[in-house]
Amino acid sequence: MTAKYDVYGLGNALLDIEYEVTDAFLEKMGISKGIMTLVDEKRQDELSANLDNIHAKKGCGGSAANSIIAISQFGGKAFYSCKVANDYFGDFYLSDLQRWGVETNLSESGREAGKTGKCMVMITKDAERTMNTYLGITETFSKKELVDEVIINAKWIYIEGYLVTSETGRAAAGHAHKLAANAGVGVALTLSDPMIVKHFKAGFEEVIQEGVDLLFCNEQEALQFSGASNVLAAGEALKKISKAFAITLGERGAYLFDGIKTHNISTDKVVARDTNGAGDMFAGAFLYALTNGRSFESAAQFACHAASVIVQRSGARLEMFDIKNIKNKLNKI
Repeated sequence: MTAKYDVYGLGNALLDIEYEVTDAFLEKMGISKGIMTLVDEKRQDELSANLDNIHAKKGCGGSAANSIIAISQFGGKAFYSCKVANDYFGDFYLSDLQRWGVETNLSESGREAGKTGKCMVMITKDAERTMNTYLGITETFSKKELVDEVIINAKWIYIEGYLVTSETGRAAAGHAHKLAANAGVGVALTLSDPMIVKHFKAGFEEVIQEGVDLLFCNEQEALQFSGASNVLAAGEALKKISKAFAITLGERGAYLFDGIKTHNISTDKVVARDTNGAGDMFAGAFLYALTNGRSFESAAQFACHAASVIVQRSGARLEMFDIKNIKNKLNKI
């Protein structure tokens, strides 16, 4: 049976709200610059009140959401399971997903009362991005948000590693993994963040179960998960839990294992404006190419190129001319 979807993603739904601020503002508000900090609703409300007069740019976000939207932007058929509240920001999130052509479990009605998760992204003149995140209702993401019949009608599923931080999230990821594996659907997982790997390794092991088909991570995540001191040793350890993997190395490209042999992929030399979201773009571009007939190596070359383009932009979305140019690059690989 022909798969209806290229990739089914599951992960957190966070409305990204971007503000241009000064270093003085960060210092005044006691915000640690350049990192992501989890905050409660009261703290986020306090920050919002102090940013009322600053123009804000809104868009649907979350790590896996960024990857799934990238797949749709390139022309792939994508579905995203997530959780937002029955509020203004939830409405905005749903409409934005639909604008990017992503199908979803969300609907115009039937969502729970609560607060949609938000990530306040504060950008200073040096292009540094400082994030304060309130998870809101996405913290209770569970099996209820999954659509089983879509999972078994996809070529791949893509699991966001941040889900391992909650009991219901782990259960949902584990359910999707088993369902996909039993249906012959490829299972991809991203490790998401070095600190998540450090504090929730047992949660990852619970989701990984007997192993996944494809693992995405960056160098720091690979070293943290494996306990190795270098990428080559980390790769040997990752072979025990995944049939294949892609370790991104920033400006040094990526180190891959396709199930048979390893590859070192170089990337374009560019001046980065904003590196946040580069890993999300890499995974999305990789899965798009892989599900559209490309080899593991050419998919990685395409993904490295796409990531090199997105770091020259502000935010996690490509422009239409970017998409055309990047896809032209794929045709030449």
